[in-house]
Amino acid sequence: MSTLTPTAETLPDLEKGRRLSVDIRQYGILAALVIIVLLFEMLTGGRLLMPGNVNNLIQQNAYVLILAIGMVMVIIAGHIDLSVGSLVAMIGAITALAMNNWGLPWWAAVLLALLTGCLVGAWQGFWVAYMGIPAFIVTLAGMMLFRGLTLVLLYGGTIGGLPPAFVAIGAGWLPPALGAVGKVDVLTLVLGGLAAVGLAAQLIRSRISRQKQGFPVEGPVSFWAKIIVAVVAIMALCWQLASYSGMPIILIILAVLILTYTFVLNRTVFGRHVYAIGGNLFSAVMSGVKTKRVNFMIFVNIGMLAALAGVVSTSRAGSAVASAGQNYELDAIAAVFIGGAAVQGGVGTVIGAVIGGLVMGVLNMGLSILSVDAAWQMAIKGLVLLLAVAFDLINKRRGRR
Repeated sequence: MSTLTPTAETLPDLEKGRRLSVDIRQYGILAALVIIVLLFEMLTGGRLLMPGNVNNLIQQNAYVLILAIGMVMVIIAGHIDLSVGSLVAMIGAITALAMNNWGLPWWAAVLLALLTGCLVGAWQGFWVAYMGIPAFIVTLAGMMLFRGLTLVLLYGGTIGGLPPAFVAIGAGWLPPALGAVGKVDVLTLVLGGLAAVGLAAQLIRSRISRQKQGFPVEGPVSFWAKIIVAVVAIMALCWQLASYSGMPIILIILAVLILTYTFVLNRTVFGRHVYAIGGNLFSAVMSGVKTKRVNFMIFVNIGMLAALAGVVSTSRAGSAVASAGQNYELDAIAAVFIGGAAVQGGVGTVIGAVIGGLVMGVLNMGLSILSVDAAWQMAIKGLVLLLAVAFDLINKRRGRR
């Protein structure tokens, strides 16, 4: 009678299979993004990756990337937040009123916006974490509540004429401090080079650390290929931006958020507790995880990031409007699931959510350049979301066999 117990001879094969499955899961969505970019680059006759379009891709989709960073933590913990789009609109209204009607400087208005976002997150987190009401219900109520308050604050109208320094947050660029070579901004290339070197060093350091601790690592060919591709991609992006107007301010903000939240989820006790709650709530409770506190802080965090998205969205538009934030929550949720998060919770990454947001952004821009009707754009994005979730579930079922 045969046995399924691994032997010394079979362990290398098992380890190889484990490593391969990890690589496929990690790089599948990135490969999908590359394929989509190349497809639209051909279909648009090379217009998709023109410097102006690359710049617009970043600035136009900054809000969804910011929301996706917060939403991925919510979904990993097994919750959902339907209120972020309405909160974006309400925060935009409060920020515009603070500057135009209440006489606050732009930086004080931004701080007020972030504080308001935290308070709103605490409000919703209280009902979810301490009262036990499902997040779906709490945030659905929040979606209606905050949208109504937006209409009250703006009287159904628009507040424009916002300060240039505030508008620059979402629609400005860093000044060319190092000058330019021809029409290429040197500062953007320097920042890109520093980012590429920093990323390569971090990946190499992480690999060495895993090897010393005896953890499995990916093969050297795929590892170095990943570094080369990442460095080339960063420098190509920065070259396009440098050839346009330089480094967008919002890209610096996004980079800081990505690094910070990747560290929080992967390197802190709080991050491990978020994964534990989504993976197995009962085990997390039995292990001593203070689940109520963690859930509360998750919603405070998404409230703050939704406020930041509201600031960015309002600054880019140059005005606060009552209709702002429509379907933003759906864009963020779609980005997280396309980026590999599990519907049941316990699985997801910040990088995956960002890549998922870029997939949505490239689809939007590519279809717009091709003059595809808005109705068909929505249908195509819905199909992409369905296929992404189906792919995730199929992979899980195959992994259980």
